[in-house]
Amino acid sequence: MKPGQTGLTRIYHATHYSFKGLRAAWLFEAAFRQEVWLGLVLFPILILAPITITERAILLLSYFTLLLTELLNSAIEAVVDRIGPEFHELSGRAKDIASAAVFIGLTQLMVIWSVILWPH
Repeated sequence: MKPGQTGLTRIYHATHYSFKGLRAAWLFEAAFRQEVWLGLVLFPILILAPITITERAILLLSYFTLLLTELLNSAIEAVVDRIGPEFHELSGRAKDIASAAVFIGLTQLMVIWSVILWPH
């Protein structure tokens, strides 16, 4: 087992690091900020639309999936950039693949929101 905190102390520290990561994403990642603003536009639709609780949950989860993907994309970009500014095929590939994941997340969000909300 890896040495370090356990139990509630570990949970406390993990939560602290998570909020630190969210703050860093907000401060340094324009795409993350834009997606948060998108959520502020989508949230009233989520609340006011005449849909079931299950449909609301699906819409919300598709939005959270987008945020999750953007956070992972940003983390991959930060690690690649940390290695060095010079071009390397694998670095470019890693960044492109992470960007593609965000694109798929955005596409998923648009499809799910359209399919659920279009009939209403």
